Amino acid sequence: MKIGYFVWEYPPRIVGGLGTYAQNMAPMLVRKGHDVTLFTINPGDLMTSEVYQGVEIHRPKIIDMSDAFPLLVATDLRNWGTGLRFFADVFAYNLLSATKFVNELVKKQGYEFDLICCHDWLSSISGCSIKRELNLPFVYHMHSTEWGRTMNTGSTVVRDLEHCGYEHSDRVITVSYPMAEDLARHGWDSRKIDVCWNGIDPEQYNPDKVSKEKISEIRTRHGIKDGEVMILFVGRLITVKGIVNLVKAMRPISEAHPEAKLVVLGSGDLESTVLNLIKRLGIGNNVSVRFEFVPESERIAYYAACDIAVLPSLYEPFGIVSLEAMAMEKPIVVGASGVSGFRDQVIPSGKDKTGVHVDGNSACDIAWGVGSLLDDMDEAALMGKRARKLVERQFTWDKVADSTIDVYEDVVSSCG
Repeated sequence: MKIGYFVWEYPPRIVGGLGTYAQNMAPMLVRKGHDVTLFTINPGDLMTSEVYQGVEIHRPKIIDMSDAFPLLVATDLRNWGTGLRFFADVFAYNLLSATKFVNELVKKQGYEFDLICCHDWLSSISGCSIKRELNLPFVYHMHSTEWGRTMNTGSTVVRDLEHCGYEHSDRVITVSYPMAEDLARHGWDSRKIDVCWNGIDPEQYNPDKVSKEKISEIRTRHGIKDGEVMILFVGRLITVKGIVNLVKAMRPISEAHPEAKLVVLGSGDLESTVLNLIKRLGIGNNVSVRFEFVPESERIAYYAACDIAVLPSLYEPFGIVSLEAMAMEKPIVVGASGVSGFRDQVIPSGKDKTGVHVDGNSACDIAWGVGSLLDDMDEAALMGKRARKLVERQFTWDKVADSTIDVYEDVVSSCG
């Protein structure tokens, strides 16, 4: 197939999970025999077009429209304040990308495409516009929702753009079954929704590739002594990641298991809140923080150094971070209430158990979940071994690409 691919972030500019997904998926589609022409944002210092890893990449240069843009948009967006520049950039990216795709590539240069796929509201304007102009089969990827990210607040304009993508698309792909159920609860036709999980490269996330010296360096940095247990949190320090309740949980955890030490790795708006909680709860000897967004290689080393990973998210459409921990043979405690893609990944009972499900809204439940692993660390280690095997069976990028291609081919066939 010849695929038009629209995604806000792509290497070398990666902000979060969407960029990681596209970084792995687009080249994998090429390796499986498909042509991918990709449009992404250009902050101004990148090449406007190139071919990298077989992917034809276009980055139309945007211009600053922040002076006039507030005059054209709804009050909802004007309330973004300085953040309105971000929305203006999103709009410019979509406008320039869709225009170049239709007028330059298709109408002038004679490109022929089998379908287009767009990712999240950030590229929905392109998808809706191209669908109207060329009537190409359109697959809309929903990696998260505005109502979920903002705990049922957020922007009505962004919600409307998400719904516009849904209405104009021929099929929706989302990242987990809990996400599919959530979309259906919000009125999206479940017959139009397919689930394709995210993936990981188990060879990159391989515990055998991290040296004992690096592991010792990290544990020493955070004051983890021999015989003590390193509990790791990795993620943005924002409300939906459950970091506040995890820190609260460390009080009862440390009272029952003084050997347990939590390491917080990440940055975000709640840094001062975390520090204040640690001080107020008197758990400074059991919690160590590193408020940084570290390179992937360093993050992998942290997984190798820890004994347990805890990811108590309140909302997590998929949660690729759990696959990272699982591939590194770590037992994990995950938030599984509400919309949680962790439920698709972590087996909480039976002979194949790989971790524990908890309610991320409850510090008591998090403490119970972590405590259940601390009570039997030999069994916890076996859970980690099973977790890596599960990743290798079901969550590689190769398998994710196959399931995604199946949907694409079905859409092309149905629309033909």
